[in-house]
Amino acid sequence: MKQIIHRRLYSALLLMILSVTMLLSGCNFPAGSKNNSPSVTQTPGASSGTLAAEGNYLIIPLTTGEVSPISACSYDLLHTVCTIQIYDSTDYNILNECFAVIDKYEKLFSRTLESAEVYAINQASASSTNPQTVFTVSDELKDILEFSLKYGALSEGALDISIAPLSSLWDFSDLEHKTNPPGNDAIAAARDLVNYKNITLNGNTLTFAKPGMQLELGAVAKGYIADRVKDFLLSKGITSALINLGGNILLVGEKPDGSAFNVGIQKPFEYRDAVVVAISELKDCSMVSSGIYERYFYDETGNFYHHILNSETGYPCKTDLLQVTIISKDSATGDALSTACFALGLEKGMALIDSLPDVYAVFITSDGKLHFSNGYLETIPTQTE
Repeated sequence: MKQIIHRRLYSALLLMILSVTMLLSGCNFPAGSKNNSPSVTQTPGASSGTLAAEGNYLIIPLTTGEVSPISACSYDLLHTVCTIQIYDSTDYNILNECFAVIDKYEKLFSRTLESAEVYAINQASASSTNPQTVFTVSDELKDILEFSLKYGALSEGALDISIAPLSSLWDFSDLEHKTNPPGNDAIAAARDLVNYKNITLNGNTLTFAKPGMQLELGAVAKGYIADRVKDFLLSKGITSALINLGGNILLVGEKPDGSAFNVGIQKPFEYRDAVVVAISELKDCSMVSSGIYERYFYDETGNFYHHILNSETGYPCKTDLLQVTIISKDSATGDALSTACFALGLEKGMALIDSLPDVYAVFITSDGKLHFSNGYLETIPTQTE
Protein backbone atom coordinates (compact mmCIF):
# COMPACT_ATOMS: atom_id res chain seq x y z
CA MET A 1 0.00 0.00 0.00
CA LYS A 2 2.85 2.38 0.84
CA GLN A 3 4.41 1.75 -2.59
CA ILE A 4 1.12 2.64 -4.28
CA ILE A 5 0.84 5.89 -2.32
CA HIS A 6 4.45 6.76 -3.14
CA ARG A 7 3.86 6.13 -6.84
CA ARG A 8 0.75 8.30 -6.88
CA LEU A 9 2.55 11.12 -5.07
CA TYR A 10 5.50 10.83 -7.43
CA SER A 11 3.24 10.97 -10.50
CA ALA A 12 1.38 14.00 -9.14
CA LEU A 13 4.63 15.77 -8.30
CA LEU A 14 6.07 15.03 -11.74
CA LEU A 15 3.00 16.39 -13.45
CA MET A 16 3.12 19.55 -11.33
CA ILE A 17 6.80 20.14 -12.09
CA LEU A 18 6.31 19.58 -15.81
CA SER A 19 3.30 21.89 -15.91
CA VAL A 20 5.19 24.66 -14.12
CA THR A 21 8.14 24.19 -16.48
CA MET A 22 5.84 24.55 -19.46
CA LEU A 23 4.32 27.75 -18.12
CA LEU A 24 7.62 29.36 -17.19
CA SER A 25 9.44 28.46 -20.38
CA GLY A 26 7.20 30.38 -22.74
CA CYS A 27 7.69 27.55 -25.20
CA ASN A 28 5.22 27.77 -28.08
CA PHE A 29 4.32 24.08 -28.02
CA PRO A 30 1.10 22.92 -29.70
CA ALA A 31 -0.33 20.43 -27.21
CA GLY A 32 -3.35 18.36 -28.15
CA SER A 33 -6.63 20.13 -27.51
CA LYS A 34 -4.69 23.09 -26.08
CA ASN A 35 -3.33 23.96 -29.50
CA ASN A 36 -4.71 27.18 -31.00
CA SER A 37 -2.72 26.95 -34.26
CA PRO A 38 -3.63 23.63 -35.84
CA SER A 39 -1.36 22.07 -38.43
CA VAL A 40 -2.15 19.28 -40.84
CA THR A 41 0.08 16.42 -41.94
CA GLN A 42 -0.28 13.35 -44.14
CA THR A 43 -0.84 10.29 -41.96
CA PRO A 44 1.85 7.65 -42.44
CA GLY A 45 0.39 4.30 -43.34
CA ALA A 46 -3.00 5.73 -44.26
CA SER A 47 -4.52 5.06 -47.64
CA SER A 48 -5.89 8.58 -48.03
CA GLY A 49 -6.87 11.69 -46.12
CA THR A 50 -5.11 14.00 -43.73
CA LEU A 51 -4.63 14.14 -39.99
CA ALA A 52 -5.10 17.23 -37.87
CA ALA A 53 -2.41 17.61 -35.24
CA GLU A 54 -4.75 18.22 -32.38
CA GLY A 55 -6.88 15.84 -30.32
CA ASN A 56 -8.43 15.30 -26.94
CA TYR A 57 -5.13 14.67 -25.22
CA LEU A 58 -2.53 16.69 -23.37
CA ILE A 59 1.11 16.83 -24.43
CA ILE A 60 3.67 17.89 -21.83
CA PRO A 61 7.00 19.20 -23.16
CA LEU A 62 9.94 17.78 -21.22
CA THR A 63 12.41 20.21 -22.78
CA THR A 64 12.20 23.85 -23.77
CA GLY A 65 13.88 26.26 -26.16
CA GLU A 66 16.01 25.62 -29.23
CA VAL A 67 18.22 22.94 -27.68
CA SER A 68 18.49 19.36 -28.94
CA PRO A 69 17.31 16.79 -28.01
CA ILE A 70 13.69 17.84 -27.64
CA SER A 71 11.11 15.62 -25.97
CA ALA A 72 7.52 15.49 -24.79
CA CYS A 73 5.12 13.02 -23.22
CA SER A 74 1.41 12.31 -23.00
CA TYR A 75 -0.49 10.53 -20.23
CA ASP A 76 -3.73 10.38 -22.23
CA LEU A 77 -2.93 7.96 -25.05
CA LEU A 78 -2.91 4.14 -25.14
CA HIS A 79 -3.66 4.00 -21.38
CA THR A 80 0.02 4.59 -20.65
CA VAL A 81 2.79 7.20 -20.71
CA CYS A 82 4.00 7.90 -24.26
CA THR A 83 7.29 9.75 -24.72
CA ILE A 84 8.99 10.95 -27.92
CA GLN A 85 12.56 12.28 -27.98
CA ILE A 86 14.12 13.80 -31.11
CA TYR A 87 17.88 14.39 -31.35
CA ASP A 88 18.33 16.04 -34.75
CA SER A 89 15.61 18.71 -34.77
CA THR A 90 14.25 21.46 -32.54
CA ASP A 91 10.85 21.62 -34.28
CA TYR A 92 8.27 20.97 -31.57
CA ASN A 93 5.51 20.74 -34.19
CA ILE A 94 7.00 17.41 -35.28
CA LEU A 95 6.66 16.12 -31.73
CA ASN A 96 3.04 17.20 -31.63
CA GLU A 97 2.31 15.48 -34.92
CA CYS A 98 3.86 12.26 -33.57
CA PHE A 99 1.23 12.22 -30.82
CA ALA A 100 -1.44 12.91 -33.42
CA VAL A 101 -0.31 9.75 -35.23
CA ILE A 102 -0.68 7.77 -31.99
CA ASP A 103 -4.11 9.27 -31.39
CA LYS A 104 -5.25 8.45 -34.91
CA TYR A 105 -4.37 4.78 -34.68
CA GLU A 106 -5.72 4.37 -31.16
CA LYS A 107 -9.07 5.63 -32.46
CA LEU A 108 -9.00 2.77 -34.95
CA PHE A 109 -7.67 -0.13 -32.87
CA SER A 110 -9.09 0.44 -29.36
CA ARG A 111 -11.46 -2.11 -27.86
CA THR A 112 -12.79 0.41 -25.32
CA LEU A 113 -13.07 3.76 -27.15
CA GLU A 114 -16.65 4.01 -28.38
CA SER A 115 -15.57 5.88 -31.52
CA ALA A 116 -13.01 3.21 -32.52
CA GLU A 117 -13.42 0.87 -35.47
CA VAL A 118 -12.59 -2.23 -33.41
CA TYR A 119 -15.10 -1.21 -30.73
CA ALA A 120 -17.84 -0.91 -33.37
CA ILE A 121 -17.00 -4.35 -34.81
CA ASN A 122 -17.04 -5.98 -31.38
CA GLN A 123 -20.35 -4.37 -30.45
CA ALA A 124 -21.97 -5.43 -33.72
CA SER A 125 -20.75 -9.01 -33.34
CA ALA A 126 -21.96 -9.24 -29.74
CA SER A 127 -25.38 -7.69 -30.44
CA SER A 128 -28.17 -9.61 -28.74
CA THR A 129 -30.72 -8.69 -31.43
CA ASN A 130 -28.88 -8.71 -34.75
CA PRO A 131 -25.31 -10.01 -34.43
CA GLN A 132 -23.06 -9.50 -37.45
CA THR A 133 -20.21 -11.72 -38.57
CA VAL A 134 -19.01 -10.00 -41.77
CA PHE A 135 -17.39 -6.55 -41.78
CA THR A 136 -15.64 -4.23 -44.21
CA VAL A 137 -12.54 -2.88 -42.50
CA SER A 138 -10.21 0.05 -43.16
CA ASP A 139 -6.83 -0.45 -44.81
CA GLU A 140 -5.11 0.30 -41.50
CA LEU A 141 -7.11 -2.31 -39.60
CA LYS A 142 -6.63 -4.84 -42.40
CA ASP A 143 -2.87 -4.31 -42.16
CA ILE A 144 -2.62 -4.99 -38.42
CA LEU A 145 -5.05 -7.91 -38.64
CA GLU A 146 -2.96 -9.57 -41.36
CA PHE A 147 0.14 -9.10 -39.25
CA SER A 148 -1.53 -10.42 -36.08
CA LEU A 149 -3.00 -13.50 -37.75
CA LYS A 150 0.43 -14.30 -39.20
CA TYR A 151 1.97 -14.32 -35.72
CA GLY A 152 -1.00 -16.21 -34.33
CA ALA A 153 -0.25 -19.03 -36.75
CA LEU A 154 3.52 -18.76 -36.19
CA SER A 155 3.03 -19.14 -32.42
CA GLU A 156 0.32 -21.81 -32.78
CA GLY A 157 -2.22 -19.61 -31.03
CA ALA A 158 -0.04 -18.33 -28.20
CA LEU A 159 -0.88 -14.91 -29.67
CA ASP A 160 -4.65 -14.85 -30.27
CA ILE A 161 -6.39 -11.60 -31.21
CA SER A 162 -9.83 -13.19 -30.76
CA ILE A 163 -9.27 -13.28 -26.99
CA ALA A 164 -11.44 -10.21 -26.26
CA PRO A 165 -14.44 -12.17 -24.87
CA LEU A 166 -12.08 -13.57 -22.23
CA SER A 167 -9.92 -10.51 -21.54
CA SER A 168 -13.02 -8.34 -21.07
CA LEU A 169 -14.00 -10.52 -18.09
CA TRP A 170 -10.81 -9.76 -16.19
CA ASP A 171 -10.19 -6.51 -14.29
CA PHE A 172 -6.57 -5.53 -13.65
CA SER A 173 -7.29 -1.83 -13.08
CA ASP A 174 -7.28 -1.90 -9.27
CA LEU A 175 -4.14 0.01 -8.21
CA GLU A 176 -4.11 -1.86 -4.92
CA HIS A 177 -3.93 -5.17 -6.82
CA LYS A 178 -6.83 -6.66 -4.87
CA THR A 179 -9.86 -8.12 -6.63
CA ASN A 180 -11.30 -11.49 -7.62
CA PRO A 181 -11.23 -13.49 -10.87
CA PRO A 182 -14.35 -13.96 -13.01
CA GLY A 183 -16.54 -16.99 -12.44
CA ASN A 184 -15.84 -20.34 -14.05
CA ASP A 185 -19.13 -20.33 -15.99
CA ALA A 186 -18.41 -16.93 -17.53
CA ILE A 187 -14.93 -18.05 -18.56
CA ALA A 188 -16.26 -21.27 -20.08
CA ALA A 189 -18.86 -19.38 -22.13
CA ALA A 190 -16.32 -16.84 -23.38
CA ARG A 191 -13.73 -19.48 -24.17
CA ASP A 192 -16.05 -20.99 -26.77
CA LEU A 193 -15.76 -17.72 -28.76
CA VAL A 194 -11.96 -17.59 -28.77
CA ASN A 195 -9.94 -19.07 -31.62
CA TYR A 196 -7.91 -17.03 -34.09
CA LYS A 197 -8.49 -19.75 -36.71
CA ASN A 198 -12.15 -18.66 -36.77
CA ILE A 199 -11.14 -15.25 -38.16
CA THR A 200 -10.96 -14.93 -41.94
CA LEU A 201 -9.55 -11.90 -43.71
CA ASN A 202 -10.08 -11.63 -47.46
CA GLY A 203 -8.86 -8.24 -48.63
CA ASN A 204 -10.81 -5.72 -46.58
CA THR A 205 -13.51 -8.22 -45.64
CA LEU A 206 -13.32 -9.58 -42.08
CA THR A 207 -15.42 -12.64 -41.22
CA PHE A 208 -16.03 -14.27 -37.85
CA ALA A 209 -17.04 -17.93 -37.84
CA LYS A 210 -19.33 -17.32 -34.86
CA PRO A 211 -21.43 -14.35 -33.76
CA GLY A 212 -20.12 -12.92 -30.51
CA MET A 213 -16.47 -13.19 -31.48
CA GLN A 214 -14.47 -10.03 -30.76
CA LEU A 215 -11.04 -8.51 -31.45
CA GLU A 216 -8.36 -7.60 -28.92
CA LEU A 217 -5.26 -5.95 -30.44
CA GLY A 218 -3.58 -5.01 -27.16
CA ALA A 219 -0.71 -7.46 -27.69
CA VAL A 220 0.36 -5.84 -30.96
CA ALA A 221 -1.10 -2.32 -31.16
CA LYS A 222 1.58 -0.38 -29.27
CA GLY A 223 4.33 -1.91 -31.36
CA TYR A 224 2.47 -1.37 -34.61
CA ILE A 225 1.72 2.26 -33.71
CA ALA A 226 5.34 2.88 -32.71
CA ASP A 227 6.38 1.72 -36.19
CA ARG A 228 3.95 4.20 -37.75
CA VAL A 229 5.42 7.00 -35.62
CA LYS A 230 8.88 6.02 -36.86
CA ASP A 231 7.61 6.10 -40.46
CA PHE A 232 6.31 9.60 -39.85
CA LEU A 233 9.59 10.79 -38.33
CA LEU A 234 11.57 9.43 -41.26
CA SER A 235 9.19 11.22 -43.65
CA LYS A 236 10.11 14.46 -41.85
CA GLY A 237 13.83 13.82 -42.26
CA ILE A 238 14.38 12.76 -38.63
CA THR A 239 17.15 10.17 -38.36
CA SER A 240 17.83 10.15 -34.61
CA ALA A 241 14.98 9.67 -32.14
CA LEU A 242 13.62 7.52 -29.34
CA ILE A 243 9.98 6.42 -29.16
CA ASN A 244 8.73 5.03 -25.85
CA LEU A 245 5.12 3.89 -25.75
CA GLY A 246 4.66 2.65 -22.20
CA GLY A 247 7.91 0.70 -22.18
CA ASN A 248 7.82 -0.32 -25.85
CA ILE A 249 11.08 1.24 -27.03
CA LEU A 250 11.71 1.95 -30.71
CA LEU A 251 14.95 3.63 -31.74
CA VAL A 252 15.24 5.67 -34.91
CA GLY A 253 18.84 5.45 -36.13
CA GLU A 254 21.54 6.26 -33.61
CA LYS A 255 22.63 9.22 -31.53
CA PRO A 256 23.96 12.21 -33.54
CA ASP A 257 27.56 11.35 -32.59
CA GLY A 258 27.14 7.85 -34.01
CA SER A 259 26.94 6.12 -30.64
CA ALA A 260 24.30 3.63 -29.57
CA PHE A 261 21.43 4.14 -27.16
CA ASN A 262 21.75 2.42 -23.79
CA VAL A 263 18.45 0.66 -23.08
CA GLY A 264 17.79 -1.21 -19.85
CA ILE A 265 15.63 -4.26 -19.16
CA GLN A 266 13.54 -3.59 -16.09
CA LYS A 267 13.78 -5.92 -13.12
CA PRO A 268 10.34 -7.48 -12.52
CA PHE A 269 8.27 -5.99 -9.68
CA GLU A 270 10.61 -3.00 -9.25
CA TYR A 271 10.01 0.67 -10.09
CA ARG A 272 10.23 1.38 -13.81
CA ASP A 273 13.69 2.69 -14.80
CA ALA A 274 14.91 2.30 -11.21
CA VAL A 275 16.41 -1.20 -11.30
CA VAL A 276 17.58 -3.05 -14.39
CA VAL A 277 18.96 -6.52 -14.89
CA ALA A 278 20.69 -5.80 -18.21
CA ILE A 279 21.67 -2.78 -20.30
CA SER A 280 22.12 -3.23 -24.04
CA GLU A 281 23.66 -0.86 -26.59
CA LEU A 282 21.17 -0.57 -29.44
CA LYS A 283 20.81 1.28 -32.74
CA ASP A 284 17.82 1.53 -35.09
CA CYS A 285 15.81 -1.29 -33.53
CA SER A 286 13.09 -2.11 -31.03
CA MET A 287 13.06 -3.45 -27.47
CA VAL A 288 9.73 -4.72 -26.11
CA SER A 289 9.07 -6.57 -22.85
CA SER A 290 6.09 -8.55 -21.57
CA GLY A 291 5.80 -9.84 -18.03
CA ILE A 292 3.60 -10.57 -15.04
CA TYR A 293 4.64 -7.51 -13.03
CA GLU A 294 2.74 -4.67 -14.74
CA ARG A 295 -0.92 -5.71 -14.38
CA TYR A 296 -1.86 -8.26 -11.75
CA PHE A 297 -3.92 -8.82 -8.63
CA TYR A 298 -4.34 -11.10 -5.64
CA ASP A 299 -7.75 -12.55 -4.83
CA GLU A 300 -9.19 -12.64 -1.32
CA THR A 301 -7.40 -15.92 -0.57
CA GLY A 302 -4.03 -14.64 -1.77
CA ASN A 303 -3.86 -16.32 -5.20
CA PHE A 304 -1.88 -14.37 -7.81
CA TYR A 305 -3.31 -13.53 -11.26
CA HIS A 306 -1.49 -11.68 -14.07
CA HIS A 307 -2.86 -10.21 -17.30
CA ILE A 308 -1.33 -12.50 -19.95
CA LEU A 309 -4.13 -14.98 -20.56
CA ASN A 310 -4.05 -18.48 -22.01
CA SER A 311 -6.66 -18.46 -24.78
CA GLU A 312 -7.39 -22.16 -24.28
CA THR A 313 -7.99 -22.11 -20.52
CA GLY A 314 -9.21 -18.53 -20.12
CA TYR A 315 -6.92 -18.06 -17.12
CA PRO A 316 -3.46 -16.45 -16.83
CA CYS A 317 -0.67 -18.40 -18.50
CA LYS A 318 1.16 -20.75 -16.20
CA THR A 319 4.79 -20.71 -17.24
CA ASP A 320 8.23 -20.64 -15.65
CA LEU A 321 8.71 -16.99 -16.69
CA LEU A 322 8.58 -13.55 -15.11
CA GLN A 323 9.41 -11.59 -18.25
CA VAL A 324 10.36 -11.81 -21.93
CA THR A 325 12.21 -9.04 -23.79
CA ILE A 326 12.47 -9.04 -27.58
CA ILE A 327 14.99 -7.16 -29.73
CA SER A 328 13.86 -6.80 -33.34
CA LYS A 329 14.05 -4.35 -36.24
CA ASP A 330 10.41 -3.32 -35.96
CA SER A 331 8.32 -2.86 -32.83
CA ALA A 332 5.21 -4.75 -33.97
CA THR A 333 7.27 -7.93 -34.25
CA GLY A 334 8.72 -7.38 -30.79
CA ASP A 335 5.29 -6.72 -29.31
CA ALA A 336 3.73 -9.84 -30.83
CA LEU A 337 6.64 -12.12 -29.95
CA SER A 338 7.04 -10.89 -26.38
CA THR A 339 3.46 -11.93 -25.61
CA ALA A 340 3.61 -15.15 -27.61
CA CYS A 341 6.92 -16.28 -26.14
CA PHE A 342 5.76 -15.57 -22.61
CA ALA A 343 2.69 -17.73 -23.21
CA LEU A 344 4.84 -20.49 -24.73
CA GLY A 345 7.29 -20.60 -21.82
CA LEU A 346 11.08 -20.74 -21.84
CA GLU A 347 11.72 -23.86 -23.93
CA LYS A 348 9.15 -23.34 -26.69
CA GLY A 349 9.55 -19.57 -26.66
CA MET A 350 13.32 -19.79 -27.06
CA ALA A 351 12.93 -22.30 -29.89
CA LEU A 352 10.61 -19.90 -31.70
CA ILE A 353 13.05 -16.98 -31.35
CA ASP A 354 16.01 -19.08 -32.48
CA SER A 355 14.07 -20.04 -35.63
CA LEU A 356 13.64 -16.41 -36.70
CA PRO A 357 16.25 -14.21 -38.42
CA ASP A 358 17.39 -10.94 -36.84
CA VAL A 359 15.35 -11.42 -33.67
CA TYR A 360 16.85 -11.82 -30.20
CA ALA A 361 15.37 -12.37 -26.76
CA VAL A 362 16.08 -12.35 -23.04
CA PHE A 363 13.92 -14.59 -20.86
CA ILE A 364 13.80 -14.08 -17.09
CA THR A 365 12.65 -17.18 -15.23
CA SER A 366 10.93 -17.29 -11.85
CA ASP A 367 14.28 -17.87 -10.13
CA GLY A 368 15.52 -14.51 -11.48
CA LYS A 369 17.97 -16.03 -13.98
CA LEU A 370 18.53 -14.50 -17.42
CA HIS A 371 18.43 -16.70 -20.54
CA PHE A 372 19.69 -15.22 -23.82
CA SER A 373 18.72 -16.45 -27.26
CA ASN A 374 21.36 -17.66 -29.71
CA GLY A 375 23.62 -14.84 -30.86
CA TYR A 376 22.28 -12.19 -28.47
CA LEU A 377 25.45 -11.56 -26.48
CA GLU A 378 27.64 -11.97 -29.55
CA THR A 379 25.62 -9.41 -31.52
CA ILE A 380 24.41 -6.87 -28.94
CA PRO A 381 26.86 -5.31 -26.43
CA THR A 382 25.21 -5.99 -23.07
CA GLN A 383 26.02 -5.52 -19.40
CA THR A 384 24.23 -7.57 -16.74
CA GLU A 385 24.02 -6.98 -13.01
